[in-house]
Amino acid sequence: MERKAETERKTRETAVSVALALDGEGRAEIDTGIPFFDHMLTLAAVHGFFNLTLRARGDLDVDRHHTVEDVGIVLGEAIDRALGERQGIRRYGYAVTPMDEALASAAVDLSRRPYLVLRLPAGTPAWEDPRTLPVEEFFRALVHRAGMNLHIDVPYGRNGHHILEAVFKSFGRALRQAVEPDPRVQGVRSSKGVL
Repeated sequence: MERKAETERKTRETAVSVALALDGEGRAEIDTGIPFFDHMLTLAAVHGFFNLTLRARGDLDVDRHHTVEDVGIVLGEAIDRALGERQGIRRYGYAVTPMDEALASAAVDLSRRPYLVLRLPAGTPAWEDPRTLPVEEFFRALVHRAGMNLHIDVPYGRNGHHILEAVFKSFGRALRQAVEPDPRVQGVRSSKGVL
């Protein structure tokens, strides 16, 4: 069964379209109008072996927030649709990724119980500069639409670019583990029998 999805969202603030293949080679064609965000999403796709085509247009003259959050919404919906009933998957994934002086871990549970924990180093310029990405809003929107529990922890790092690069790589790698089919899993991986 092909685990693919296409979805889009159009509002007065943004227009976002996503085509996602969970069982890909890591091909990414991304254009959000925010080059650094494109780079981060590409890293997640490449390191997660997802094929991802994503186009977004938003009111960037106002703020990056609307575009980044709506990309999270649409990508989360695509993940949920591509997973279908979530049968036969590992459900859990975990990855730790270094990027120079930064280290990030990501833990994923595809439980349909959305929750986000995002711990980043205090005082890192990337989080203080209003021109940078609203990363928490992106991941919050994504986990709610994907039905995902996601914990991201960056215990240390100085360079904001390196921190985010480690975060997005870890996220892609952890999600890859969680969505992988496991022949031992009959139905869904839950003692309750449902997610």
